[in-house]
Amino acid sequence: MDALVCSLCPRHCSLVSGQIGACRARKNVGEAICGLNYGRITSLALDPIEKKPLMRFHPGNYILSVGGFGCNLHCPFCQNFTISTAGEDFPTQELSPEALANLAQNLAAKSPGNLGVAFTYNEPLINFEYVLETAKLLTARGLHTVLVTNGFVEEAPFRELIPYVSALNIDLKGFKPEFYRWVGGDFAVVCRNIEIAAKATHVEVTTLIIPGENDSPADMAAEARWLTGINPELPLHVSRFFPRHRLTDREATPVQTVYALAEVAKRYLKYVYTGNC
Repeated sequence: MDALVCSLCPRHCSLVSGQIGACRARKNVGEAICGLNYGRITSLALDPIEKKPLMRFHPGNYILSVGGFGCNLHCPFCQNFTISTAGEDFPTQELSPEALANLAQNLAAKSPGNLGVAFTYNEPLINFEYVLETAKLLTARGLHTVLVTNGFVEEAPFRELIPYVSALNIDLKGFKPEFYRWVGGDFAVVCRNIEIAAKATHVEVTTLIIPGENDSPADMAAEARWLTGINPELPLHVSRFFPRHRLTDREATPVQTVYALAEVAKRYLKYVYTGNC
């Protein structure tokens, strides 16, 4: 039986008919790879934009946050693992791109108002077709599209989507290739996509600090130096880890560690924020 290769992310899953990819959200349906999560919503909330976190993109406003299911990384410390590890059997609400754009537009006219749609909670880029179609509708209506993403996607689809995206928060999970091997990703791909996005639109970066894994001052200094080479005003969020999912064998990151690493980053970057503290 001939297999089809999913070209959306660098995993390049080779799938025979009926087989689902490592992200749990894309499937060989016989003639093509399709998104099982198209129009299927697991989470919906009107959030402060700062919660994404985006601190320097229309602060003080709200955005309609939307989640699906699945993820193409397999982080043992995932903070939203109930939906990121879920598949097509997970309970969802059907919401077409047109219906989602209508909802966002209706909320924009009410108090407290709505900037647009943030695709978040799980990995939005594995639902590429749905996100792209919705983003085009939102752009036409003068609303914003925001992505909260791991940035682990092939360059061509990423470049296709970026013109319709107003802001991204991209997880830079660690600043070493071996860290990305641990989570099933590719360090160079994520770095490339941060550079691509930062040249085109508003980008903020988040690094979740995990004790014993990515909490060294040297790593933070290297990360901040690299980010300032892109743009010294690129905001960085240094966030505190809490034991979740499969990584419950250690304590939460000490608050003082987060603050100390933020101080390291501030040597190079103008805007550094701490999270979960």
